[in-house]
Amino acid sequence: MPQIGGGVSNINQPSGWRKATAGLAVAEQHAQVGEKAAVPKAQAFVAIKRVGAHIGLKAGDMMLLDTLGAFTQAQDWEEGRRPIVWASNAYLMEQTGFSLSALKRHARRLAEIGLISFKDSPNGKRWGRRDADGVIIEAYGFDLSPLSARVEEFAQLHAELQAERELCQRLKRQITVARRMIRARIEAALGSALRGPWTQLTGLFEDLLDRLPRRDTASETLTRLLEWFRELQERVEVAYLKAVRADEAVENAAETTEQVLQKTQEMDPREVISDPHILITNQLNPVTCNSSEKEEAASVVPNAPPEERVDRELEDWVAETRKKRGAALDLPTVMQACPEFASWARNMGGYLKDWGDLHRVVGQLRPMIGVSEHAWNLAQDRLGPQIATAALVLTFDKHCAGEVASPGGYLRGMVEKAGAGELHLERSFYGRLSGQAA
Repeated sequence: MPQIGGGVSNINQPSGWRKATAGLAVAEQHAQVGEKAAVPKAQAFVAIKRVGAHIGLKAGDMMLLDTLGAFTQAQDWEEGRRPIVWASNAYLMEQTGFSLSALKRHARRLAEIGLISFKDSPNGKRWGRRDADGVIIEAYGFDLSPLSARVEEFAQLHAELQAERELCQRLKRQITVARRMIRARIEAALGSALRGPWTQLTGLFEDLLDRLPRRDTASETLTRLLEWFRELQERVEVAYLKAVRADEAVENAAETTEQVLQKTQEMDPREVISDPHILITNQLNPVTCNSSEKEEAASVVPNAPPEERVDRELEDWVAETRKKRGAALDLPTVMQACPEFASWARNMGGYLKDWGDLHRVVGQLRPMIGVSEHAWNLAQDRLGPQIATAALVLTFDKHCAGEVASPGGYLRGMVEKAGAGELHLERSFYGRLSGQAA
């Protein structure tokens, strides 16, 4: 590409607007190092563009640097040579759309940051010439050698920025999990009218929400925020469990009182049954059921508590799956197949002794992955509590492992498969176990 020059350039004059500074001296040191390096132009420009915003480059700075780089040729970046550009101010202004003052400002910033150096001619003009092979013989103007000297520095900085970005993303996800758990606990407590310091805890929660960053924030700040959210989550969990136990104690006391009153009334001798006893001789003898009928009747308790019904249905499902597979799909198997869920479940509910505990913990962890209460209720209604529990365990584990982006959509998909008779949930569990073994 032909070089355009010949005009007087204030940018290259040693006096006036450009005075010697420590930044310009450092830029010249980088240029001397870059002259000894053999770095392709493309590699140098990729390195600076990856970290440009972090080191303070503006859009106009990058535009001027790209314009200067377009004037250089491949041989200018070889070892022992310097990529010097001697294009005139008028041409650079035409290419960039800058005014003269803006051109000077951006050139000055590039030099102060240490990306270009100024090589001045005795008369303050920018000019240069090449030989027949296109090699620069002599040139004065913008020296891009500092870019070659700093490629490794910029590559290391980019790696550090990438690590920081990944750490920040991980911290943000953990903050989101803690935030959802706190909100779910407070809403559950208020919805159940449990006694506790919920007004105070809600105020603390809202204060923390106000502290959430609106823009990119350093990992140190996010780490501190995560610690605050987890401390609040622990306080909410303690208050919730205390309120639940107190509520259960009140209910148990009321039931005990009612039972005592009922028993007292039954034993009260003042209550006399005055109705005459009439023996009907043509009444049929009572039918005595056999032992198998007794067992069947005992297994069906229509008025059993919901927890017992869920537990019984889950056990029935496990037994049915055992028949189909010829192997036991028991609680340890499910927990082993889904290690991410198992870790969270143990932190939430401690030791899980049966399927009823699993159903309870699944309901507690559901908000953490963003599955709505409506989707959870729909899954239980369509699949039954037993299969819905196992399905949500699988969904949770896959989401934590990065295999499922939309947990709610994945759960709905399993509900649709079940409706079409295409859901084979046990295969997924045993498949994950096989994958772990491999």
